[in-house]
Formats: sequence, structure tokens, C-alpha cells
Amino acid sequence: MHTSTSSPINKEKIQSISKLFKVISDPTRLSILFLLQKKELSVGNIVLALDMEQSAISHQLKILKDSRLVKARREGKSMVYSLDDLHVFSILEQVLTHINELEQ
Repeated sequence: MHTSTSSPINKEKIQSISKLFKVISDPTRLSILFLLQKKELSVGNIVLALDMEQSAISHQLKILKDSRLVKARREGKSMVYSLDDLHVFSILEQVLTHINELEQ
């Protein structure tokens, strides 16, 4: 019997998976995602909720937007952000389940 030692997933997919985990591994970006899970928010509201500088929040939102995890729309003079992909929460829920099991 011949067994293959290569991955069943190609290298490009492995790189994409790794990139997604890098994006969601940052505590600030995770906090933003959990805030946006509840409702859409302006940059100013995210700044207030996380008690951080607007430039830092804007930088993290750009990374999330470039990864297509959040989307933005203009409302007056403000940009309002919402989730663009709910699939990430199934991953996060699995991670939370795993963490809760470890803590028991």
C-alpha cells in the first residue's frame, strides 16, 4: 500500500489559511470583529469602545477590510463598518469551545 506524504490541500490554500489566522490572531482585530458582530459601528464608536487612538483603529480596520472580513459605507462624514463575512465566527466559536474545554 502506497501512502502519500503530501498535504491534501495545495500550497496556495495553505497560505490563504495561514494569512486568515494571522489576521484574526491580533487582539485588537479580534475585539473589533466581536464588536461588529453585535451591530455596525462608526470608527469613532469603535475608538470609544476600545479606548484606542483613531489612527490605530483605522489601521486595523484596513487590514480587516483588505481581508474581506469587514466592509465600510459612508454615512455623512463618518465611515460605518460592519461584518462582511460571518464564516469567521464559526471558526472563533470553535476556538472558544476549545479554550473552555481546556479551562475545565
